[in-house]
Amino acid sequence: MTAPRTPGTPRTPRTEHLVLPGVLTAAEAAATVRGILAVQREDGAIPWFRGHHLDPWDHVEAAMALDTADEHEAAERAYAWLARHQNQDGSWYAAYADGDFADVTDRGRETNFVAYVAVGVWHHYLATGDDLFLERMWPVVHAAVEFVLRLQQPGGQIGWRRGDDGTDTTDALLTGSSSVHHALRCALAIAEQREEPQPDWELAAGALRHAIRRHPERFLDKGRYSMDWYYPVLGGALTGTEARSRIQESWDRFVVPGLGVRCVVPNPWVTGGESAELALALWAVGESDHALEILQSIQHLRDPDSGLYWTGYVFEDETVWPRELTAWTAGSLLLAVAALGGHEATCQVFAGERLPRGLDPDCCV
Repeated sequence: MTAPRTPGTPRTPRTEHLVLPGVLTAAEAAATVRGILAVQREDGAIPWFRGHHLDPWDHVEAAMALDTADEHEAAERAYAWLARHQNQDGSWYAAYADGDFADVTDRGRETNFVAYVAVGVWHHYLATGDDLFLERMWPVVHAAVEFVLRLQQPGGQIGWRRGDDGTDTTDALLTGSSSVHHALRCALAIAEQREEPQPDWELAAGALRHAIRRHPERFLDKGRYSMDWYYPVLGGALTGTEARSRIQESWDRFVVPGLGVRCVVPNPWVTGGESAELALALWAVGESDHALEILQSIQHLRDPDSGLYWTGYVFEDETVWPRELTAWTAGSLLLAVAALGGHEATCQVFAGERLPRGLDPDCCV
């Protein structure tokens, strides 16, 4: 546990594991952490940027980034915000307005948004060892996972959304289901730590992994999006040779040398978040050199004044677009740097072999 800060005393973020040649100096890492803290509201919410909306997934990603710099109090306030705003069915809405978070701007409930709390809670626990935090957040995680699994389809894939009218969508997204797979494994780690076995979750994780690995036809075709390329690796469904082969086969399609990763092909637009997430996936399969190259390639997106990063860059027009500095883009970069820098909690959460796998059902077809 980190010693509490004396009220009124400024804190310098810990950045020794956030220093990476050609990516971040200690001063730059500290500035990026301060940039995220400046976006966070006093009530703990972390919107994309002030004046924009919050979504639960990106909120958690930014909170995880704060934990990489030992800003545990701020991260815990972010999770407390989620606990206060969880719906009775275990979900969160897809978007909340900045300014008044009673104002929901998208009343749909997206399964990967809901599940991701488990990743953040496990990461925070590993970073702090705070058993009381884990005890407080266990009912939140449990309810969230139960909501998500109510949308699991017979083939193992996860329906991506419950509409604002309460209608469940049976269509599944490969990126979203891969993120849910990661979240289920983190939820199982939490359950294991608490000695509260969840056999249904183990079966669900195994069925979902089988669908991702063996049945692409069970997911909507979004192959133009780079996230569908690397997320089965980032989410831990594909590992080892299978994961490296998937990365290699579409590398030239999505990676723009010296600039980053396309969000969508053939659009001439590279984005910081996708690039940093690909770097995390590369690190997870032992390709740290390539991960470093990707992170170095997106430093043109850094805003030196705020320490944050522009969402994307249209390279044919040599134009930053959109003109927004997002907390989640900075968060994804810090998480990738933390993994490369050996931050233990981040390494445990994103290294596939260090999380429970769940059960592989023998009957999957």
